[in-house]
Amino acid sequence: MSAPPRSASLRQAQWQPHVLALNAPQGYVPWLTEDGSLTARLKAHSASFRVQCLHQRVERCLSDEAVAIGMHRPGRVWEREVLLRCDNTPAVFAHTVVPMSATAADWPLFSALGERSLGTTLFGDPLVRRGVLEFARLREGHPLARRARAALGPDAPDAHLLYARRCLYQRRRGSLLVTEVFLPAVLELIKTSKNKR
Repeated sequence: MSAPPRSASLRQAQWQPHVLALNAPQGYVPWLTEDGSLTARLKAHSASFRVQCLHQRVERCLSDEAVAIGMHRPGRVWEREVLLRCDNTPAVFAHTVVPMSATAADWPLFSALGERSLGTTLFGDPLVRRGVLEFARLREGHPLARRARAALGPDAPDAHLLYARRCLYQRRRGSLLVTEVFLPAVLELIKTSKNKR
Protein backbone atom coordinates (compact mmCIF):
# COMPACT_ATOMS: atom_id res chain seq x y z
CA MET A 1 0.00 0.00 0.00
CA SER A 2 1.36 3.42 -0.93
CA ALA A 3 2.13 6.01 1.72
CA PRO A 4 -0.42 8.81 2.19
CA PRO A 5 0.38 12.13 0.51
CA ARG A 6 2.62 14.35 2.60
CA SER A 7 -0.11 17.00 2.94
CA ALA A 8 -2.44 14.35 4.41
CA SER A 9 0.21 13.12 6.86
CA LEU A 10 0.65 16.66 8.18
CA ARG A 11 -3.05 16.73 9.06
CA GLN A 12 -2.94 13.44 10.97
CA ALA A 13 -1.61 12.66 14.43
CA GLN A 14 -0.21 9.33 15.53
CA TRP A 15 -1.45 8.88 19.09
CA GLN A 16 0.95 6.88 21.23
CA PRO A 17 0.42 5.09 24.56
CA HIS A 18 3.77 6.24 25.98
CA VAL A 19 5.25 9.73 26.17
CA LEU A 20 8.74 8.51 25.23
CA ALA A 21 7.48 7.82 21.70
CA LEU A 22 7.21 11.58 21.14
CA ASN A 23 10.89 12.31 21.76
CA ALA A 24 9.67 15.61 23.22
CA PRO A 25 12.03 18.10 24.89
CA GLN A 26 12.42 17.09 28.53
CA GLY A 27 10.69 20.21 29.81
CA TYR A 28 7.35 19.08 28.34
CA VAL A 29 7.35 15.62 29.90
CA PRO A 30 6.12 16.55 33.42
CA TRP A 31 3.23 18.45 31.87
CA LEU A 32 2.32 15.70 29.41
CA THR A 33 2.37 13.01 32.09
CA GLU A 34 0.63 14.94 34.90
CA ASP A 35 -1.68 12.37 36.46
CA GLY A 36 -3.79 14.78 38.47
CA SER A 37 -5.65 17.92 37.48
CA LEU A 38 -3.76 19.96 34.88
CA THR A 39 -5.69 23.01 36.08
CA ALA A 40 -4.32 22.53 39.60
CA ARG A 41 -0.78 22.20 38.27
CA LEU A 42 -1.08 25.34 36.17
CA LYS A 43 -2.46 27.26 39.14
CA ALA A 44 0.49 26.11 41.24
CA HIS A 45 2.92 27.48 38.65
CA SER A 46 1.43 30.95 38.23
CA ALA A 47 0.21 33.91 40.24
CA SER A 48 -3.06 34.07 38.29
CA PHE A 49 -4.92 31.50 36.19
CA ARG A 50 -7.95 31.85 33.97
CA VAL A 51 -9.87 30.01 31.30
CA GLN A 52 -10.54 31.90 28.06
CA CYS A 53 -13.43 30.21 26.28
CA LEU A 54 -12.95 30.48 22.50
CA HIS A 55 -16.21 28.73 21.62
CA GLN A 56 -18.62 25.98 22.61
CA ARG A 57 -20.81 24.79 19.76
CA VAL A 58 -21.80 21.93 17.47
CA GLU A 59 -19.02 20.97 15.04
CA ARG A 60 -17.75 17.97 13.09
CA CYS A 61 -15.18 15.93 15.00
CA LEU A 62 -11.81 14.82 13.61
CA SER A 63 -11.53 11.30 12.21
CA ASP A 64 -9.31 9.98 15.01
CA GLU A 65 -11.64 11.51 17.60
CA ALA A 66 -14.63 9.67 16.12
CA VAL A 67 -12.93 6.33 16.76
CA ALA A 68 -11.98 7.33 20.32
CA ILE A 69 -15.52 8.34 21.30
CA GLY A 70 -17.19 5.33 19.69
CA MET A 71 -18.55 6.86 16.47
CA HIS A 72 -18.37 4.89 13.22
CA ARG A 73 -17.35 7.96 11.22
CA PRO A 74 -16.69 11.66 11.85
CA GLY A 75 -19.93 13.42 12.69
CA ARG A 76 -21.50 16.20 14.71
CA VAL A 77 -20.38 16.65 18.30
CA TRP A 78 -20.48 19.29 20.97
CA GLU A 79 -17.10 21.01 20.79
CA ARG A 80 -15.47 23.30 23.33
CA GLU A 81 -12.13 25.08 22.81
CA VAL A 82 -10.35 27.20 25.40
CA LEU A 83 -7.00 28.76 26.16
CA LEU A 84 -5.64 28.14 29.65
CA ARG A 85 -3.82 31.32 30.64
CA CYS A 86 -1.18 31.64 33.34
CA ASP A 87 -0.37 35.24 34.29
CA ASN A 88 -2.36 36.14 31.16
CA THR A 89 -0.02 34.13 28.90
CA PRO A 90 -1.63 31.22 26.99
CA ALA A 91 0.02 28.00 28.18
CA VAL A 92 -2.38 25.31 26.90
CA PHE A 93 -4.92 25.08 24.09
CA ALA A 94 -7.64 22.63 25.16
CA HIS A 95 -10.14 20.99 22.80
CA THR A 96 -13.06 18.87 24.05
CA VAL A 97 -15.61 16.85 22.09
CA VAL A 98 -18.78 15.21 23.39
CA PRO A 99 -21.00 12.97 21.23
CA MET A 100 -24.45 14.39 20.48
CA SER A 101 -25.89 11.22 22.02
CA ALA A 102 -24.71 12.33 25.47
CA THR A 103 -27.45 13.74 27.70
CA ALA A 104 -27.57 16.43 30.36
CA ALA A 105 -27.65 13.61 32.92
CA ASP A 106 -24.33 12.32 31.57
CA TRP A 107 -22.56 15.71 31.67
CA PRO A 108 -24.81 18.03 33.70
CA LEU A 109 -22.43 21.00 33.87
CA PHE A 110 -20.86 20.89 30.41
CA SER A 111 -23.30 23.20 28.64
CA ALA A 112 -22.96 25.92 31.30
CA LEU A 113 -19.20 25.90 31.90
CA GLY A 114 -18.50 29.29 30.35
CA GLU A 115 -15.09 30.44 31.61
CA ARG A 116 -14.91 27.78 34.31
CA SER A 117 -12.37 24.97 34.13
CA LEU A 118 -13.62 21.64 32.79
CA GLY A 119 -10.79 19.89 34.64
CA THR A 120 -12.05 21.07 38.02
CA THR A 121 -15.45 19.60 37.21
CA LEU A 122 -14.05 16.27 36.00
CA PHE A 123 -11.70 15.69 38.92
CA GLY A 124 -14.31 16.73 41.48
CA ASP A 125 -16.99 14.28 40.31
CA PRO A 126 -16.84 10.74 41.78
CA LEU A 127 -18.94 9.39 38.89
CA VAL A 128 -16.32 10.32 36.29
CA ARG A 129 -14.06 7.50 35.08
CA ARG A 130 -10.79 8.55 33.51
CA GLY A 131 -9.17 6.60 30.69
CA VAL A 132 -5.49 6.32 29.84
CA LEU A 133 -3.43 9.18 28.49
CA GLU A 134 -2.32 9.16 24.84
CA PHE A 135 0.36 11.41 23.38
CA ALA A 136 1.08 12.92 19.96
CA ARG A 137 3.19 15.43 18.07
CA LEU A 138 1.05 17.82 16.07
CA ARG A 139 2.60 19.19 12.90
CA GLU A 140 1.76 22.63 11.52
CA GLY A 141 -0.93 21.24 9.22
CA HIS A 142 -2.87 19.41 11.95
CA PRO A 143 -6.28 21.02 12.55
CA LEU A 144 -5.69 21.50 16.28
CA ALA A 145 -2.25 23.04 15.70
CA ARG A 146 -3.80 25.45 13.21
CA ARG A 147 -6.60 26.35 15.61
CA ALA A 148 -4.19 26.92 18.48
CA ARG A 149 -2.10 29.27 16.34
CA ALA A 150 -5.19 31.09 15.11
CA ALA A 151 -6.35 31.63 18.71
CA LEU A 152 -2.96 33.09 19.62
CA GLY A 153 -2.88 35.40 16.60
CA PRO A 154 0.38 37.37 16.26
CA ASP A 155 1.66 35.74 19.47
CA ALA A 156 1.56 32.26 17.91
CA PRO A 157 4.76 30.27 18.58
CA ASP A 158 7.24 29.79 15.76
CA ALA A 159 7.34 26.04 16.37
CA HIS A 160 6.90 23.35 13.72
CA LEU A 161 5.74 20.79 16.29
CA LEU A 162 3.35 21.11 19.20
CA TYR A 163 3.07 18.38 21.83
CA ALA A 164 -0.32 17.15 22.92
CA ARG A 165 -2.05 14.58 25.05
CA ARG A 166 -5.62 13.37 25.18
CA CYS A 167 -7.79 11.38 27.54
CA LEU A 168 -11.26 9.84 27.34
CA TYR A 169 -13.59 10.43 30.28
CA GLN A 170 -16.83 8.58 30.92
CA ARG A 171 -19.77 9.44 33.15
CA ARG A 172 -22.89 7.27 33.22
CA ARG A 173 -23.37 6.46 29.51
CA GLY A 174 -21.62 9.55 28.18
CA SER A 175 -18.11 9.93 26.74
CA LEU A 176 -16.01 13.07 26.60
CA LEU A 177 -12.60 13.40 24.94
CA VAL A 178 -10.21 16.12 26.09
CA THR A 179 -7.13 17.02 24.03
CA GLU A 180 -4.59 19.41 25.55
CA VAL A 181 -2.01 21.07 23.31
CA PHE A 182 0.96 22.43 25.25
CA LEU A 183 2.26 25.75 24.02
CA PRO A 184 5.96 26.69 24.35
CA ALA A 185 5.08 29.20 27.10
CA VAL A 186 4.43 26.27 29.45
CA LEU A 187 8.20 25.71 29.63
CA GLU A 188 8.64 29.17 31.09
CA LEU A 189 6.24 28.26 33.91
CA ILE A 190 8.59 25.48 35.01
CA LYS A 191 11.55 27.87 34.97
CA THR A 192 9.59 30.49 36.90
CA SER A 193 8.58 27.91 39.48
CA LYS A 194 12.17 26.77 39.97
CA ASN A 195 13.43 30.31 40.29
CA LYS A 196 10.95 30.98 43.07
CA ARG A 197 12.27 28.16 45.20
